[in-house]
Amino acid sequence: MRYVLAWLLLASSPLCAQLKWQMQPDGGIIWKVKKNDIHADHIEMSGKKISAIIYYGKDSAGGLLLKQKLVFPMLRTIPNDTRGSLIRTFNQHIMDSVKVNGVYVREIPQSFYIKGYLQSESTTKSDLFIKRQMFPSTEKAAYIEKYTLSNTGKKPLSLNIPMQDKNIVTDAATGVDGAYTINYRVYNGGDLVLQPGEKWTFAVVISAAGFISADYEFEKRKALVTQLGESLVLETPNDTINRMFSFAKIRAAESIFDTKQGLMHAPGGGEYYAAIWANDQAEYVNPFFPFLGNAEGNESARNSFRLFARYMNDDYKPIPSSIVAEGADFWNGAGDRGDQAMIAYGASLFALYSADTVNAKRLWPLISWCNEYLRRHKTKEGVITSDSDELEGRFKAGRINLSTNVLAYGAFVYASRLAASLGLRQDVSRLQQEASQLRKDIESYFGATVEGYKTYRYYEDNKVLRSWICIPLVMDIFDRKEGTVHALLSPRLWTKNGILTEAGSATFWDRSTLYAFRGMLRAGVVDTTLPYLKYYSSQRLLGNHVPYAIEAWPEGDQRHLSAESGLYCRVITEGLFGFDPLGFSQFTICPRLPKEWNSMKLRNIRAFNRNFDIEVSRHKINVVSEGKMIKSINWDGHSPVNLTF
Repeated sequence: MRYVLAWLLLASSPLCAQLKWQMQPDGGIIWKVKKNDIHADHIEMSGKKISAIIYYGKDSAGGLLLKQKLVFPMLRTIPNDTRGSLIRTFNQHIMDSVKVNGVYVREIPQSFYIKGYLQSESTTKSDLFIKRQMFPSTEKAAYIEKYTLSNTGKKPLSLNIPMQDKNIVTDAATGVDGAYTINYRVYNGGDLVLQPGEKWTFAVVISAAGFISADYEFEKRKALVTQLGESLVLETPNDTINRMFSFAKIRAAESIFDTKQGLMHAPGGGEYYAAIWANDQAEYVNPFFPFLGNAEGNESARNSFRLFARYMNDDYKPIPSSIVAEGADFWNGAGDRGDQAMIAYGASLFALYSADTVNAKRLWPLISWCNEYLRRHKTKEGVITSDSDELEGRFKAGRINLSTNVLAYGAFVYASRLAASLGLRQDVSRLQQEASQLRKDIESYFGATVEGYKTYRYYEDNKVLRSWICIPLVMDIFDRKEGTVHALLSPRLWTKNGILTEAGSATFWDRSTLYAFRGMLRAGVVDTTLPYLKYYSSQRLLGNHVPYAIEAWPEGDQRHLSAESGLYCRVITEGLFGFDPLGFSQFTICPRLPKEWNSMKLRNIRAFNRNFDIEVSRHKINVVSEGKMIKSINWDGHSPVNLTF
């Protein structure tokens, strides 16, 4: 009776999500504010030259909560380091200054709606209904609030919307390029009379750009959301997972900034902009972009690897963990975090999924350099040392940790397949042998019984369970599958917020929870994993903090870092559908169709330089391209299927 323990844990676990939001037929989600609702939340949205973190909700007096934290990543401040973006917080909003019949407006929020932008609707005591749409410009350094005011009463309303056009000039001594000017402007305000049933629109724009058309910018924002929504479409019987996947694509793809070094994907979160990391970008989100077919995403991935490649050197000193300040500087404050393994793994996958020979040849020197670095850090036990892991010393990792070694294994595996695609036969044989040996050495060094579970120790003296024991499953290392799954879902690690970083702590990071979901699905533990994935998706999409995957707690106030959303998408592409590249036009899929589902589909997949659909049913897998069936495969429901274009 396999996984009986997991099912017992499931029955006693807090898997009943506390939902505040509801899904809408148009693809959005809505919070219909109840009379006694007292709640605040925040969401991050980004464009190529700005990121906006909007704090919103309903206060204890029943009024509207609203403030904006605006980040201008290309307006660099001193010191020009990781956090050197110009940031301004605006605590007041324009409606605080609007008068109706000579009396200041007090908003009573009725609903909030999200679909790539944030919309609020409020009533007042004067029959004035207020709808505002909040979003960043897709291309310009501008944040926009578009207002529609409606007279819902039977008498005219006299309105005064203060016309404002003021500049905020920063101290020249604090800016890399001297003083910066942020403009706050009200468009289409003034004095007016609103007759019963009439509407009036106006806008507030906070920008470091010139004239802004709110209507035009809103249409561009909606067009971006529509474009992302139509690419890589997930269809399953679970609407929540479908919608979470759709939202995750938005967050993963929007946080791309137009820097001096070209488009750069960045985590966000109010701190991390115009910069790249070996984990967030190279390892997490770059391998996802070929599936989405988003031009900006793919270009940002190419740029990130180009920037990392500048730091290759003959002495094999580590490539910095992060390249910051639009590519002008770097950060390596935690030493080697396993960054070379992250880069080689991510670059190899990106090259294979992209199926672009020219780009793959450009990436190969970087991949080869990183793999050689890893070889030079092998111990007598055959495992690989690093100064820390991606948690950078927050939790102990020793000098040899599981994450670095499993990522190195993945780097060797996928580099060998890339080498075969490029006709590099000597490299193929060597990398395959190294991968095979490292897998054995990982088992010898890390395989252990920890807290009664036959799983992995994270480092040499590790005595308690750690979340990253999930990572071997992601790389199809299933030697300790059963004990690892039981450990991940045990009360020692699983909580209502996902998987703890370390048993006995209170810290959770979504990235390890999402890796665990992907790994457990690849391991075929689909019917055990699905309830946890459904619960997690409901919490993140419709719970108290929505609508994206988050970074960490208690650190960072559960920021909506972008690459975590990329990891959610990879739970679907590489976990649920089991994509695994073998070459530029050859791959396997191993769909994990739950017993409670009869079918699932992934449409408009752009990987392997194609546009195709995968349709999975209980006994058949169909491959469809441009509406035509190109392959129909009888399937036993659990074995991998090899596909070649």
